Amino acid sequence: MTEQPNNPLHGITLKDLLTELVERYGWEELARRVNINCFKNDPSIKSSLTFLRRTPWARAEVEALYVRLKNSPWHH
Repeated sequence: MTEQPNNPLHGITLKDLLTELVERYGWEELARRVNINCFKNDPSIKSSLTFLRRTPWARAEVEALYVRLKNSPWHH
């Protein structure tokens, strides 16, 4: 495995990433930012992880949102 020091997702699990986004935005805002049903209808970390692992485009959108959050000047 190669080192990826400039990759903001390096060492972050999908579960940790999703948990942080939910804590930061809540499910309703997350569903507004990433328009997928698993964030709208009875959302949970478990069901969302299952969907995101099977759906590359949705996972890419969630990861991109996370990267934007981490790169934000307002992130503390």
